[in-house]
Amino acid sequence: MIYGIGTDICDIRRIRASLDRHGERFAAKVLSDGEMANWKSRSARWPERGVRYLATRFSAKEAFSKAIGLGMRMPMTWRLCEIGKLPSGQPVIVLHGELKKWFEAKNLSAHITVTDESEYAASFCVVETRAPLPVQTSPNP
Repeated sequence: MIYGIGTDICDIRRIRASLDRHGERFAAKVLSDGEMANWKSRSARWPERGVRYLATRFSAKEAFSKAIGLGMRMPMTWRLCEIGKLPSGQPVIVLHGELKKWFEAKNLSAHITVTDESEYAASFCVVETRAPLPVQTSPNP
């Protein structure tokens, strides 16, 4: 059953302007430690690729925060929500700390997609309530 749906579109120029104004501090506010390492690596090779990476993560976290109905308030924080990827390249949401505990206690699962084009990054997130695990009973003798 669908718990919530969230979408976000982000102007990449706005992310670039924030980076110009605040430098790495802005990225450190939005990205988890793992994402930060990836952002630095991409930015070193091709700065524009780093900006797009940050914009897609920003957008994905906004969409997720809307889908869970919290916005950016506890336990939802930028750094406790990470956008990872499977070996296939499919993006996945990886949660940490209190946000992970909250999400698991509600028995939720999430699906995320991200995309970017010349001036915009966009994301769409669907959060579902997982079916409860069946109760196992021991067979009667």
